[in-house]
This record gives sequence, structure tokens and C-alpha cells, in this order.
Amino acid sequence: MGNFVCDKCGLCCQNLRMSDLYSLLDRGDGTCRYYVEETHLCSIYERRPLLCNIDAYYNEHLKNKMSRQEWHILNGEACQKLKNISKDT
Repeated sequence: MGNFVCDKCGLCCQNLRMSDLYSLLDRGDGTCRYYVEETHLCSIYERRPLLCNIDAYYNEHLKNKMSRQEWHILNGEACQKLKNISKDT
């Protein structure tokens, strides 16, 4: 299995309040300080924190705890939840 496939919607970067892990990145409104509204992309993508890099985080912390496929599925489910919340608002 390859890297996690992201469709670059930006919803994870706009909903940091859903997890305390991202509080240092919050610009004060629940959106990441590095999120660029116009492009829906990260302004420091190549240097983004480990927490924001699904595959690097897996390699560093989870590879002995679950399969990469399981990790990708969990992240895909979280992504879908954000999309469903976004549709409802």
C-alpha cells in the first residue's frame, strides 16, 4: 500500500479544534496558521509538522502497532466525517 491519498479539500486544516493535539497550530479560530484560504493548501507543506503527515507519523509512531492500511482507513474515516459535517453546515 502506498501513501495516503489526500484530495486537498483543506477541511482537516480548518477543524483543528476537534483535537487538542493541534492546538499549537490553531490561529485562534480553529484553522491552522499555515492554511492558505485561497488555495486550500498548506504554506509549509514540505516542512509540515509530523502530526500533519499521515505516512511519516505512521512510520515514526505506529508501524509496530497497526498496519499502514488500517491507519489509512482510520484517516479516511476521519476525513469523511469532516466532509459530512461540512455538508450539514
